Amino acid sequence: MRARYGVPLGITAVGVAGIAYAALEARSFRLRRLTVPVLPRGMGPLRVLHVADIHMVSGQRKKRAWLQSLAGLRPDFVVNTGDNLSDPEGVPEVLDALGPLMEFPGVYVFGSNDYYGPTLRNPARYLLERSQGRHGLNGNAPATGVVHNPWQDLRDAFDAAGWVGLNNTRGRLKLEGYELAFTGLDDPHIKRDRYDDVAGGPEQDADLSVAVVHAPYLRALDAFTADGYPLILAGHTHGGQLCVPFYGALVTNCDLDAARVKGLSTHESAGNISHLHVSAGCGASRYTPLRFACPPEATLLTLVGRE
Repeated sequence: MRARYGVPLGITAVGVAGIAYAALEARSFRLRRLTVPVLPRGMGPLRVLHVADIHMVSGQRKKRAWLQSLAGLRPDFVVNTGDNLSDPEGVPEVLDALGPLMEFPGVYVFGSNDYYGPTLRNPARYLLERSQGRHGLNGNAPATGVVHNPWQDLRDAFDAAGWVGLNNTRGRLKLEGYELAFTGLDDPHIKRDRYDDVAGGPEQDADLSVAVVHAPYLRALDAFTADGYPLILAGHTHGGQLCVPFYGALVTNCDLDAARVKGLSTHESAGNISHLHVSAGCGASRYTPLRFACPPEATLLTLVGRE
């Protein structure tokens, strides 16, 4: 019996252990710190807290407490790149988690999960879609069985706190001694991005212009870079979420290459180069609350003068 069943039982045990570890890792929150040389010469450093893909589900007390604790970093401003929700009832808990951070200047864009509730999917479909070159949805929303999240409540609360919404629009933040310009897109993953509405490049009278988008699809990155933005901030990828140790991510859930699934990289288009930061995010879908070799995170970016 040992010879007949030993191998399958061993594989099952390894699988169960892997799932248990991935469930624990999904609650192992980290802070990444990076330095990005994008400021004009002579401009003092700026500290930016980038949060993404919270995917809040009611009852996630540890996640709420960790997000609240990030206010202790005292960033100069906050950038939220969307997918705050993974539960139609999660808005109050998102606002509770982000409340201390909303005391600081901030900007935001939304992702698909802010608009629509998650649906139960076979995770293997992401691998299949990647291999076939298909990413995202074919329209502006799922065709059937859609659950609409109360995104208006989220928007109204962010706006009331002074955070600037950037869904297919531009906005500004005035910091002590500096004026920052931002250009944002609504989520390309569900084809809500309208670059023509914001085209034109950085604002020349601002000290710094930053591009913000939820999902780092190449069409958005190409447009921002071609227009000359020095810095692009995005989320969506979850860093691959389930990664292979010493190898990395298998999927990005968009057409971005896996080598840039998280962290700081560069993007080239039309002879220009932008710095790109993709946050691995701090959550996961309520139906796949697992992360493996890819801990949940937020990032403190210190912007410094160009070299």
